[in-house]
Amino acid sequence: MKIHCRFGRFTRRAFALTAAVFALAASALAQPEWLDQVSDSLHVQSASGAFRGDLSGLLDLEGYYLDQRPPGLIFSPDQFFFNPRLSLFLDVHLGRHFYSFVQTRCDRGFDPGVKAHDARFDEYLLRYTPFDDARLNLQAGKFATVVGNWVRRHDSWNNPLITAPLPYENVLPITDQKVPLGPIDFLKRQNVPDKKRDWLPLLWGPSYASGASVFGQAAGFDYAVELKNAAISSRPSAWDGEALNWEHPTVSGRLAYSPNPTWNLGASASYGAYLLPTAAAVLPAGRALGDFRQLTVAEDVTFAWRHWQVWGEAFASRFDVPNVGPVETLAYYVETKYKLTANLFAAARWNQQLFDTIPNGVGGEQPWDRDMTRVDLALGYRFSRHLQTKMQYSYGHRRGEPQQGEQLAAAQLTVKF
Repeated sequence: MKIHCRFGRFTRRAFALTAAVFALAASALAQPEWLDQVSDSLHVQSASGAFRGDLSGLLDLEGYYLDQRPPGLIFSPDQFFFNPRLSLFLDVHLGRHFYSFVQTRCDRGFDPGVKAHDARFDEYLLRYTPFDDARLNLQAGKFATVVGNWVRRHDSWNNPLITAPLPYENVLPITDQKVPLGPIDFLKRQNVPDKKRDWLPLLWGPSYASGASVFGQAAGFDYAVELKNAAISSRPSAWDGEALNWEHPTVSGRLAYSPNPTWNLGASASYGAYLLPTAAAVLPAGRALGDFRQLTVAEDVTFAWRHWQVWGEAFASRFDVPNVGPVETLAYYVETKYKLTANLFAAARWNQQLFDTIPNGVGGEQPWDRDMTRVDLALGYRFSRHLQTKMQYSYGHRRGEPQQGEQLAAAQLTVKF
């Protein structure tokens, strides 16, 4: 009943937000030729073709409207806020066997609203391909995790929606810098709003941690193994190579098979310590950071047929929590995109996260967090190879109180060059 009482006002503001974004799109469409000229000129190549460098980018203009506390990894306390983002990509090919990539971003923090303004290098890597085909690649630097299939389409141009799936952004009462006193103290966390600067999700977005990987393709199989300095749930401040001194690295991998162009089936796993060095001083006597690890196994599927694209992922993760013991959670989503016309598409995503029970310290058991369900709906229009707009509505609900941002409306305009 409460949701219907607020829906009219919420919907009017959502439509106003959408109208503003479409107005920006219309103005940008007035003279599209300059985008073609800019995109076609941002490269340099040697006379022999042995060296080539390409600069490209995405300019995202996003607006969010929230009906209460922000959901997921949105940090802004404002009910409505604007989130611009400029992403620049530099691809460099040296001969047939060496490749380098750099991504730099200027925005309001890696996650929307976490800072007033920020500029940083999100990715940088060097890749060596010893053969003339894709059977083996060796890579080192700071780059997205190999786990799952959403990471391969997580940028604003390829993501059919605006936000990430629930497993990549639902904040859990798992801390990486503080230690609960015991089960009762730990279970109390579910009764307070998300403390996003202290708590972690199952997997923090694309997880641009530093490390090295080996990956390739052969006989319909895709494989990848990586050694990273931080767990897949780690926060962005831990991703740089010098942040954790490589004392407790994380190992992750994925194996996928494509029986035909329509299907891709994958399985992933990740294992590593998730606590930061600042937690060492408050651990139980005789215990070390490496004693508390995150183990995650996942399955993913991709299906593409005519106008349809379908993706799905399921994650089972276990955290070893100091003074509590192992806690487990299951999270999954199913997402689909349908092309209504050559330019217009619709997308929908069903998300859910469930939590196992643990001893409550007084002779019983109870779930260690509140089960979460969320539905995401989006409509997008690609005006050209340089311009795209999307609008999204999301409704999420937890079992019990407090709720964490039941409704979200967002609109996004993306310029690709």
